[in-house]
Amino acid sequence: MAESEPLLSRVRGGRGRDCPAGAPSCRSVQVGPGPEGGWGLCFDQAVVFIEDAIQYRSINHRMDTRSMWLYRWYYSGTSQWILSFIIFLILSLAFIETPSSFTSTSDIRYRTEPWNPPCGLTEGVEGLCLLAFAADLSVKSYLVGWAQFRKSLWLLAYLVVLVASFLDWMVSLGLVCQEPLRLRRLLRPFFLLQNSSMMKKTLKCIRWSLPEMASVALLLALHLCVFTMFGMLLFTGEKDDRQDRERLTYFRNLPEALTSLLVLLTTANNPDVMVPAYSKNRAYAIFFIAFTLIGSLFLMNLLTAIIYNQFRGYLLKSFQASLFRRRLGTRAAYEVLSSTSGGAGVRAQDLLQVLRRVQVDGTRKQVVMERVRSHGSGLLSADEFQKLFNEFDKRVTKEHPPPPEYRSPFLQTAQFLFGHRYFDYLGNLIVLMNLVSICVFLAIDADILPRDRDDFILGIFNCVFVLYYLAEMLLKVFALGLLGYLSYPSNAFDGLLTVVLLVLEISTLAVYGFPHQGWKPEMKGLLSLWDMVRLANMLIVFRFLRIIPSMKLMAVVASTILDLIRNMRAFGGILVVVYYVFAIIGLNLFRGVIVAPPGNGSLAPDNGSAPCGSYEQLEYWANNFDDFAAALVTLWNVMVVNNWQVFLDAYQRLSGPWSKIYFVLWWLLSSVIWVNLFLALILENFLHKWDRRGHLHSLSGDLEASYETNAVDLLFREVLEEPTEEELMEKLKHHPHLQLCR
Repeated sequence: MAESEPLLSRVRGGRGRDCPAGAPSCRSVQVGPGPEGGWGLCFDQAVVFIEDAIQYRSINHRMDTRSMWLYRWYYSGTSQWILSFIIFLILSLAFIETPSSFTSTSDIRYRTEPWNPPCGLTEGVEGLCLLAFAADLSVKSYLVGWAQFRKSLWLLAYLVVLVASFLDWMVSLGLVCQEPLRLRRLLRPFFLLQNSSMMKKTLKCIRWSLPEMASVALLLALHLCVFTMFGMLLFTGEKDDRQDRERLTYFRNLPEALTSLLVLLTTANNPDVMVPAYSKNRAYAIFFIAFTLIGSLFLMNLLTAIIYNQFRGYLLKSFQASLFRRRLGTRAAYEVLSSTSGGAGVRAQDLLQVLRRVQVDGTRKQVVMERVRSHGSGLLSADEFQKLFNEFDKRVTKEHPPPPEYRSPFLQTAQFLFGHRYFDYLGNLIVLMNLVSICVFLAIDADILPRDRDDFILGIFNCVFVLYYLAEMLLKVFALGLLGYLSYPSNAFDGLLTVVLLVLEISTLAVYGFPHQGWKPEMKGLLSLWDMVRLANMLIVFRFLRIIPSMKLMAVVASTILDLIRNMRAFGGILVVVYYVFAIIGLNLFRGVIVAPPGNGSLAPDNGSAPCGSYEQLEYWANNFDDFAAALVTLWNVMVVNNWQVFLDAYQRLSGPWSKIYFVLWWLLSSVIWVNLFLALILENFLHKWDRRGHLHSLSGDLEASYETNAVDLLFREVLEEPTEEELMEKLKHHPHLQLCR
């Protein structure tokens, strides 16, 4: 079937335009007897449009039968899982390729020679991944068509990256893996970016926010330069040891002074940078305090506010576009299905038939189908059709199964008692007592070696508490039923830990016997008695988290954290991309720069051979760029900015002053931009949860409700504007692969 087939062919009351003469329509496609056969193409198109709407996908793709089959197969869960695995595989090659990260430590003093794969092993895997990406690009290009392909910058960039990667891959094979630089390693994160629409959206918002960020960054640079010049003039060399030490240590020349104040901007070297001058005259503290007040407390926080405000604004625009795509998809499905009833509306039975084939969460699908059945046999208008699919904006919280019914009055009373919330409060109190007992024994035995400890009393306590946890679990199962008990996440969490604790306790008693005086932690099997008791105590401490749902405010914070974990894929993905690129760059720039000290020992702090606070004196030998995994950890330590001046100083001495550019750029991208974006998302998510807290409480009396919106793109739903019918129909008329005749 040709891709230029019109989607619809009908005229409403003489409005609009008629279909071109001889143009076929989905109503003219008869694939079998009966309504289902006659309107098969219309139903197929409606299914695809609804799935596009649910996933916020663009509907600008081919709509013929074969293309729709390929389209649904491409976006199926299995196909996308395979593609995600291939992306993960090609990114993971950096840990295996030379220099391999397969060593127990990255400390250059103790690191053994790593295993490096033979030439052709990782290259073969990478070649297969690149072929898979080529197939992925081919399918995407075919589905959107040549005209759309030329307009898509992401698809064009995809093609360029693939060609460059293949060329560099062939160069590696031609040089028998002895090439000094593999450019394609820097291009691999692109495959992660292009596969996530949310990451593309976030990246676009960051790009749009850069001008405003740059204005504050320019003000920060001006502030830094002014105070640098002022400091150079203030701390001139005088015949005074202390002030001269300030100059020689921190203000020796312009680059050194600039670096010192840049580090002070992050407060990493405070108050060290001030101490030499402040020891001479307390008035010098005014210079450093003024710099920190203006730079760290004012300008940096102003930058955070601007990033939050601008990023939120651009993210709002991006989500407005996503909402438009969802409404456009559902409207296209409506137009297709209404054509089967002459344009008067959509028959409920037709929509039910389509919904049965839509790939979506079963619970939400059932809710929508129940709403459709409630309309009876009438026709659904465009507004009613659109409101039905608003249910997909909500996450349905499954109702708890009904508790078992007991006839005996005694069992009914026991069921009421053990199913009451006060029984949960009692359990929380018992867990708190268990935690306090563990803390007491840890404090008492802090100075006693594990082999000299007597764990008799602690072992008795653990047995008693574990038995209580088991009894509590069984009583709750009795009161709520097994399915009802497991329907509560907190109960499932408690039950899992209780079973693990019970197995661990039984294993301990089987190996070491019952607790008795002189219960020593001797080694029998894989773990000693002390190890098993310690593991049990750690699980008990972890079980203390059960109190979180019982405290309303803490539950709001905890749910915000859980929502962030679910919704941080885009932000986390961009951080992975930045980490990956900078780690590869650092690997090529600084590999082998750090050399182990002579002999088998380190430079001890008391031997006077290394300056205090230096890389060598602090024994930072494990922080290097000698392999990919070590580079990632080093970048993390720099991002945290605590003692990051140590890395600046070490790599400046060992590789040159240009290395500062690398670390400063990393600090700007990770610690300044990304961390502030992360803070913006936390604020938005928390404020959204906090504003909804009262509403949820009014609905259900607690933090649970029938529906809950928690996706990132739904945080702004209340302030988004609904697109008008004219906008939707105008967009549909310009669809590149369908002809809408009205």
